[in-house]
Amino acid sequence: MALVKDEMSVNAEEDENESSPLLPQHESQCGKPRRQLYVEPKSIVGDSAGDFGSQEQAPDHVNVSSEELYTYSPLGFKLKAPADSQSSLVTIFVIWNTMMGTSLLSIPWGTMQSGFTMGIILIVVVGLIMLYSAYRVLQSPKDIAGSTPEYEFTDVCEWYFGRPGRGLVLAFSMIAICGALIVYWVLMSNFLYNTGKYIFDTVNGVNVTDIVPKYDGSSPVICPTPPHMHNTSLSLKASLKTFSSYWHKQKTVPFYLIVLILPLLNFPSVNFFARFNNIGTLAIFYLIILVTIKVSQLGFHMDVHWISCNDLHYVPEFRKTFPTMIGILSQAFFLHNCIITVMKNNRHQKNNVRDLSIAYGLVGGTYIYVGIFIFSTFPAPPLWKTCIQQNFLDNFQNNDILAFVARIFFLFQMITIYPLLAYILRVQLFTEIYGKTYPSLLHILVLNIILISSGVAMARLYPQIGTIIRYVGATCSLVFVFVLPHLTHILAKWRRGTLRWYSTIPHCLLMVLGVVNFVAQFFI
Repeated sequence: MALVKDEMSVNAEEDENESSPLLPQHESQCGKPRRQLYVEPKSIVGDSAGDFGSQEQAPDHVNVSSEELYTYSPLGFKLKAPADSQSSLVTIFVIWNTMMGTSLLSIPWGTMQSGFTMGIILIVVVGLIMLYSAYRVLQSPKDIAGSTPEYEFTDVCEWYFGRPGRGLVLAFSMIAICGALIVYWVLMSNFLYNTGKYIFDTVNGVNVTDIVPKYDGSSPVICPTPPHMHNTSLSLKASLKTFSSYWHKQKTVPFYLIVLILPLLNFPSVNFFARFNNIGTLAIFYLIILVTIKVSQLGFHMDVHWISCNDLHYVPEFRKTFPTMIGILSQAFFLHNCIITVMKNNRHQKNNVRDLSIAYGLVGGTYIYVGIFIFSTFPAPPLWKTCIQQNFLDNFQNNDILAFVARIFFLFQMITIYPLLAYILRVQLFTEIYGKTYPSLLHILVLNIILISSGVAMARLYPQIGTIIRYVGATCSLVFVFVLPHLTHILAKWRRGTLRWYSTIPHCLLMVLGVVNFVAQFFI
């Protein structure tokens, strides 16, 4: 859900009474004032950090507090940056937890777009490529002489490419966060609408499976279409028409969210929202349980077609729209913005590569479990596999209690995480421009209005989360996955005089693959 940011650590709003003293400003190597501050050694790498806290510079775009460290994933949320070292098991779980985001809801749709066999192949292949890129990011500070434990990938890029490199990372970081906020607004509108619809249908005795294509099994699933009300009574038709005029997924509900979200964006601190971090973990576990129950109820509906066929009930094993799945997976496997920060806290640093590999394997297994099972059990016939929605929860009727609880979980999670993502964007943007996170209330209001307006516009005009995710994923992975990690690795080997053609060619091919993946998203 997964998103790009150059640093994984941001503090709450500046507090004049903060116990950690801010030291005077001085000029950085780039000629821009940087603010020094004291950081307890244990908040970075444990007791082995040494006495360096008062000498380190905070990056231009972030102020770090020793009391509070936030991390988040693309299109996800997960805030966790332990102050002390942690076991390999905890590290693996943190990586899995951080990577699981809203992309999980679109994996079944991506599988339909790529074909069953191609979907499995892509999850494995893209997962391995993303793992290797994450490894390159993790190793990148070690190639810089004199690097310190606080070095992030942003610092690495600045070291190689100067200020333009840092600016590139910041620009794409903000683009990625904006993409995540848009996806969140679309999903919040979706979940809020379905919650209200569930209440209305329950009160009025409306069964949505009476007015849309459906599967008459023990667990009905639907193929959402504009409802036809010819089978309903005149009074119910009037009620539905009145209800729809005030409670519409695209026309009204995205605007109702403004009343709820805008006040939350102006909170002076995000501490309150960070307390609900575990809701996201519970939502993912519940989603896995929901998939397991639905699979047991629906059974498998598969018919192998290795080439395109005319039967609309089935999808060929390989489809030319497979780049859709690559774009989604580029976001779903993204952890490159925070992998250095997460692995710093691993108690046994020698196990970093092993733990990272295990975590990626678990993430890939989760995607295969959810995506492949939902696709293979979707009842076709009588429905069509192409009915699988970009948010697969939309394939379950409103009065499905399991789906209703899942929507409530995700709605509450996103309401608490949206202000955190907006806060991170604000910190990066205003600190880079003005040197402080809170230039004025007017600045904050203008930024919040722009963010909300973009979310409302997309929820109103183009509420396709799978498409948004694949565009954001392909764009951000182009920079943070396919180009910069491999380019910095090539430059490091070149400066050491150890660059060889058999190392250069594969890394250049990966960079080309990133460009091809990005361009392909505009032709499907």
